[in-house]
Amino acid sequence: MSGTPRRRLLAVVAAAALLVPLAACGDDSGGSPSADSTKPVELSFFWWGGDARAKLTEDALKLYTAKHPNVTFKTTWQANQGYFDKLATLTAGNAAPDIFQIDDNFLTEYASRNVTLDLSSYQKSGKLDTSKFPESLWKYGEVDGKLAGVAFGENTQGLVYNKTKLAAANQPEPKTGMSWPEFITWAQTAGAATKVPGTQDPSADYKAFWVWLRQQGKDLYKGKELGFTAQDVTAWFDLWKGARDAKATPTADVIREGNATDVTKQLVVTGKALTSWVWVNQLPELQKNTKDELGVMAYPGDPKAQWARASMYFSVYRGSDKKDVAVDVINFLANDPEAGKVLGTDRGLPSNLDVRTAVESAVTDKAMKTSIDVENTLGKTFGPSPTVPLKGHSTLRSELIKAAESVQAGKASSQQAADAFISAVKTAISK
Repeated sequence: MSGTPRRRLLAVVAAAALLVPLAACGDDSGGSPSADSTKPVELSFFWWGGDARAKLTEDALKLYTAKHPNVTFKTTWQANQGYFDKLATLTAGNAAPDIFQIDDNFLTEYASRNVTLDLSSYQKSGKLDTSKFPESLWKYGEVDGKLAGVAFGENTQGLVYNKTKLAAANQPEPKTGMSWPEFITWAQTAGAATKVPGTQDPSADYKAFWVWLRQQGKDLYKGKELGFTAQDVTAWFDLWKGARDAKATPTADVIREGNATDVTKQLVVTGKALTSWVWVNQLPELQKNTKDELGVMAYPGDPKAQWARASMYFSVYRGSDKKDVAVDVINFLANDPEAGKVLGTDRGLPSNLDVRTAVESAVTDKAMKTSIDVENTLGKTFGPSPTVPLKGHSTLRSELIKAAESVQAGKASSQQAADAFISAVKTAISK
């Protein structure tokens, strides 16, 4: 989201901060029915996803109602497209759902305007139990020292590769820990042997850029500022210009296809590259779209630069008059073993490690087992989580694509594109 749509989002979310009822000011946990009350309570619950996620979520909520017959739910869900426009509109109209799904692209946006409830007091009291979460995972829900969302699924960056094509050409698989130059050399050699470009060019991919920055001792954000310079962006673009010149990647027009976010259009699925840069938990969905066997590994470089990323969160609306019950519901969904088995891995690996173990034992899908194994292996070396992206992060993502594609198409030098990118992003995060 960029330009006019993002300005519209900022306007409605800013307006929402003014519309939060006065009762929500001051102590965030006050003025709410107790989770142990027997009085009838209806909670509104909003998320994005498909039919399968809807059924799993509603089944888990039915479990809660079975244990708390006085609590019922008004559920609403839709596809990702347009979800945040709808959420912003509801919030601005003082009609936000009591519980809503959100991701790290917008958590800071909402938290900084006091739309999300600070869950810290619930966490300290134990009413929201994160003791079985990886510390870096629950901390990835903090914004300015306040717990704005509960991580509902762990994920990390994953490089998915085509095992079938590599084996047919007698080529080695890429390995976690390869340096970036080593990986590009591998892609060049494997591409020549298989007659398929070795790797999608990830210069437009913020995930890959972020990991690469952390390996340089930097980060995407530092406090309220960018954690990198135009020189860093130039070096990143130059790295991949060298890969394109060496024919380790597809041509610019095909790279542009791979920059689409739709999993079904990833080049490792369409057969136009041997590797694609995604999230580890996307392996099963990718595998469904190709007959070839796929594998997944960490991004090149030191895997310690990767972290336990919250695939998404559940947050409570600060203006809700049912806060305590809403928090209890989130606590149940995150920590109840039975609810965990119902929800499975649809939103990523369960945040509660005990629940995760129980869910893993029930998984039969081979690709899902692989993604779980890789996530758990990488989890042993995860570095500390970065701060949640600043407001304007969606603009950073779109502007990186724009800048990288201008270099890929030969319309701008790495330096020119980097300067334009930095200028646009600084403007976005300063608003």
